[in-house]
Amino acid sequence: MSQQVRAAGGVVWRREKGRVEVVLVYRRRYDDWSFPKGKNIPGESDEECALREVEEETGLVCALGEELTATAYLDRRGRSKLVRYWAMEPRGGLLGPQAEIDDTRWVSLDEAGGLLTYDRDRDVLGSFQVAA
Repeated sequence: MSQQVRAAGGVVWRREKGRVEVVLVYRRRYDDWSFPKGKNIPGESDEECALREVEEETGLVCALGEELTATAYLDRRGRSKLVRYWAMEPRGGLLGPQAEIDDTRWVSLDEAGGLLTYDRDRDVLGSFQVAA
């Protein structure tokens, strides 16, 4: 039996003109819109992973907020994967696609619900809406 894949990411948010917006990332090779996230490296805490992956995928340096709903599913290789998420506020950097990401954008909460590819990400968004 293979070991569980651990990953972490964030719902990066801001208030813009009185409304809350979140960052979504697009990956052309999977044709999906999601929240920035990625796999842990050995010796890294989930919190460190979340901050690193968000910066690597979006260019934003963030501060951790409240922990949100985690997701668990089988990845494309059939391995069990657990992804933990945190609400995050940007503290620096510039939003833009990085390494494995083809597009990034700020969207309203309503837009995010319609753009997200996976139901599990909409569950994460729902847990953020309660926290925001």
